[in-house]
Amino acid sequence: MKVTKRDGRVVDYDRNKIIVAIQKANAEVDRYEQVSEEKIDAIVAGIENKHVDNLQVEDIQDMIEQKLMSEHKYALAKKYIIYRYTREMVRRANTTDDSIMSLIQNSNKDVMEENSNKNAYIASTQRDLIAGEVSKDLTKRVLLPEKIVKAHEDGVLHFHDMDYYLQSIFNCCLINIGDMFEHGTVMNGKLIESPKSFQVACTVMTQIISAVASSQYGGQSVDVRHLGKYLRMTREKYERHYEEKYGDKVPAEVRKAFADDRIADELRSGVQTIQYQINTLMTTNGQSPFVTLFLNLDKDDPYIAENAMIIEEILNQRIEGIKNEKGVYVTPAFPKLIYVLDEHNCLRGGKYDYLTRLAVKCSAKRMYPDYISAKKMRENYEGNVFSCMGCRSFLTPWKDENGNYKFEGRFNQGVVSLNLPQIGILAEGDEEKFWSLLEERLALCFEALMCRHHALEGTLSNVSPIHWQYGAIARLKPGETIDKLLHNGYSTISLGYIGLYEVTKLMTGVSHTDPKGTDFALRLMKRLRLACDTWKLETGIGFGLYGTPAESLCYRFAEIDKKRFGVIADVTDKGYYTNSYHVDVREKIDAFEKFTFESQFQNISSGGAISYVEIPNMRHNLEALEDVVRFIYDNIQYAEFNTKSDYCHVCGFDGEIIINDDLEWECPQCHNKDRNRMNVTRRTCGYLGENFWNVGKTKEINARVLHL
Repeated sequence: MKVTKRDGRVVDYDRNKIIVAIQKANAEVDRYEQVSEEKIDAIVAGIENKHVDNLQVEDIQDMIEQKLMSEHKYALAKKYIIYRYTREMVRRANTTDDSIMSLIQNSNKDVMEENSNKNAYIASTQRDLIAGEVSKDLTKRVLLPEKIVKAHEDGVLHFHDMDYYLQSIFNCCLINIGDMFEHGTVMNGKLIESPKSFQVACTVMTQIISAVASSQYGGQSVDVRHLGKYLRMTREKYERHYEEKYGDKVPAEVRKAFADDRIADELRSGVQTIQYQINTLMTTNGQSPFVTLFLNLDKDDPYIAENAMIIEEILNQRIEGIKNEKGVYVTPAFPKLIYVLDEHNCLRGGKYDYLTRLAVKCSAKRMYPDYISAKKMRENYEGNVFSCMGCRSFLTPWKDENGNYKFEGRFNQGVVSLNLPQIGILAEGDEEKFWSLLEERLALCFEALMCRHHALEGTLSNVSPIHWQYGAIARLKPGETIDKLLHNGYSTISLGYIGLYEVTKLMTGVSHTDPKGTDFALRLMKRLRLACDTWKLETGIGFGLYGTPAESLCYRFAEIDKKRFGVIADVTDKGYYTNSYHVDVREKIDAFEKFTFESQFQNISSGGAISYVEIPNMRHNLEALEDVVRFIYDNIQYAEFNTKSDYCHVCGFDGEIIINDDLEWECPQCHNKDRNRMNVTRRTCGYLGENFWNVGKTKEINARVLHL
């Protein structure tokens, strides 16, 4: 017989533990309240005579209490209950010891690999991870309702970022960098005035990014168009300088050439400052700032010419890369780049098509930028074009007291994600049962999301002055609460979801790309969206449906369900669930079909959505990439490229990545072993699906990679 412990571990049944527990309670009561050794043996025998393969530890303890009560040993039963309760308190109080010690010993793979942006071997990062384990422990034991914690542990839902829930900090944001440039800001008690040049503006921007990242746990996005003004100020400064210095002694065109040279130097230096500062600064949570640069040429921007120059320089420097410790140019992890496609740069003869071709070249070599279609975004967001936040969630349109749309200076309160396939498994193909279960779990998600919201209510602006007092989000007074920014749709809060493909397969027998499956998938997505819209109307809080880009969660949910329900073909047997609404990677569908199909879910999932396609041999297939980019502009709001060819992003090696003796991918040129910095495909069997590694198993290559 096996016994399932409270933490889910399954261990061998041990009768001696029961005997010892009863004997300890026996020793604390009067002799006439004690039970004999024969009675103890009989209690144990009664448990063993159940003849089941597995018992929950709580069920065993319940049986013991019932037996003692039936023997009229009430004092003994009470002592046993107290003993059981005391053991439970000891267990609960001691939940972090093992996880923290394993972090220090570099053996806690689940925590160490949860965030690929964190080097868990570094002392400063370990401090953050240790604090995170304490936060998770207190969150589960004290801060959250027990049913929410149980739902999280059972894979019903995922309560994101428990390691930060203890503090009054939020998920992600769009920094109001324009306001901070225009009116100045304060960092560490020091006034930072409005910049007077492009180089200074770039330096101030990176300082703001670092300070903001240290007081929130999610990503942040910055619109680089706010730098255009300062590039023009610099140009005008140099033009005045040369005119004052040389006057009519030097022809105007020569003076202009002098100024152009100085501008080119300052532009290159300023962008280099952004790139190197972001990649070398370490925030207080032990990582580089998780930041996205939004590259958008707005036709109404008075500084559009300067911003075109800035975007061109950003793309050129990203193509070049950054030197690593060995002096090899590598792909920097940050900043992420998002490039906006519009009428003037969608590769149809527009004035700025040259920038899009440069972006395509950058994507081919460095996997970024991602692409947003201004055309599709205007259709979905009341005519507006704006960046997603660093975590790829989108804000909903919101107008200020003057009726003007505002996106910068807003934020996301947090995320709870729903495990859709588990509902399908439990429903067993019965739609009535499915919709009933879905309603129950949506109610649970709402309660969990409201926990996130209530945890932020009452937060004082003093918690993070850079956010609340000095412009990144607001300019509140010291001691003022942030409550007004949590309501009336100003900030968002997100319902995520995983596994639309799998739940559709469970309920209809076909993929959601099949017309029968599509009908079910759309009905489900619309119900999720209706839930968010209804909650928003009822509470005034900005609920949004978020296509969670949480790869590790796809594995977590699948692993939990496989343990609970066993191997289910095309569901739990894969070892992962498909992310959000995405098409399963094994389906034979080309890039254009995939984008066309997935676009119908993006406008429903307006709180966040991104679609991916894989382009073979991307670095040598620029023409095909340009065709896809043209298609993106007309057909889908937000998209990203992956590639199927072997390629090392550390050294640029373009050949076959080897498998070393430790069963790890390794670049034969630079010996890089970081799986996040290379693309690998094995064509032995013709498999052309997605490549990935098992979460938490660094030396085990997933069978799907080699199609074993």
